[in-house]
Amino acid sequence: MFNLNKTEQSWALYDWANSAYSLTITTAVLPLYFKSVFQNAGGSAAVSTAYWGYASSISTLFLAIMAPILGTVADYKGYKKKLFNMFFIIGIMATACLSFVPDNNWILLLGFYILSAIGFSGTNIFYDAFLVDVTKEEKMDRVSTLGFGLGYIGSTIPFIISMAIIMLQQLKMLPLSAAAASKISFFITAVWWLIFTIPMIKNVKQIHGIEIEPRPVKKSFIRIIHTFKDIKKHRKVFLFLLAYFFYIDGVDTIIKMSSAYGADLGIKPTSLLLILLITQFVAFPCAIIYGRLAQRFKGKIMLYVGIIIYTVICIYAFFLKTTLDFWILAMLVGTSQGGIQALSRSYFGKLVPKENSNEFFGFYNIFGKFAAVMGPFLMGIVTQITGKSNYGVFSIILLFIIGGLILLRVPENSEPVDTSETISLN
Repeated sequence: MFNLNKTEQSWALYDWANSAYSLTITTAVLPLYFKSVFQNAGGSAAVSTAYWGYASSISTLFLAIMAPILGTVADYKGYKKKLFNMFFIIGIMATACLSFVPDNNWILLLGFYILSAIGFSGTNIFYDAFLVDVTKEEKMDRVSTLGFGLGYIGSTIPFIISMAIIMLQQLKMLPLSAAAASKISFFITAVWWLIFTIPMIKNVKQIHGIEIEPRPVKKSFIRIIHTFKDIKKHRKVFLFLLAYFFYIDGVDTIIKMSSAYGADLGIKPTSLLLILLITQFVAFPCAIIYGRLAQRFKGKIMLYVGIIIYTVICIYAFFLKTTLDFWILAMLVGTSQGGIQALSRSYFGKLVPKENSNEFFGFYNIFGKFAAVMGPFLMGIVTQITGKSNYGVFSIILLFIIGGLILLRVPENSEPVDTSETISLN
């Protein structure tokens, strides 16, 4: 498969597995289902969008706080897979539980969504860090972008099945309620995520790490302090993380809030689902193209390309009026969504030392998670104050501008972090 070895294939297949969650739960079916449940309870469309943003912020805030300690503990040999499995189980169970929430209980629905998001994001902390274990540095851009590319295609299969069930229900061809059709899609997502994670659990092993020692949690806290000092000491890593903090926030916010925004514009749910499906097919080749272009023009240049495209997206979104406008916007998102995420992961992977990569990826994730708290919250506040979702989307442009300006200051050559000075933790 794309000239990857068995370990690389198994790692990439996790993108194939968990992207079903990203599409169905984060982006498409659940946001629309929550909006209908909330409005049936007497709430407004704009407030439901704001509450969805708040729920996304809560889940990412939790992971942002936990990421550093999780990353440092995972550096002990054998711990990375155990922590991955723990969050994977949380995510799978909470996603399945979404199928059994009573139709009128929007609070419980948000509660299980928050738990599922914690499980989903928690596994990604360790999944990203496994990149240094599964491939060589010269292949990181290619393997990372291929993973995202496979994810876009893999996510469409359960999504198409779910969309078919929802559409057949709307056409009265299935003896189901609208709520039941949506709940079936949640259960399908959980099963898909479970099945295609098995190769990752079975074949991917932690190669790099440190030996297990007494009082690992206490030592992990000590290493967090030293890692933070290393980040300040090594300007390239710190500047990249700061840039990443802003621009990836904008990316995550658009992914999480796109369906809710489209619904506020009056676009029908079936049209939104079809648009999101086609976007996945656009994103698949574009993610791979980003990886190939990164080999020719360098990953940093392609990150600039992604930031510029997303800035254009925010401007264009402000003036949306028709379904055709939303189609164009979605295709623009598809061109760069996977590329900017995959190259950020591999670019950072080249900057950090392999033996304690989880420490640095812990900070990578905390910067990303804290950013993902700010974006949905910013959009939610602006939308609630103005009563207009397009103002909320437009506010996100600030994040791309700041992130792009900081990225300009990151030195061109990506030398690994110097680990010649060994710090005793005894």
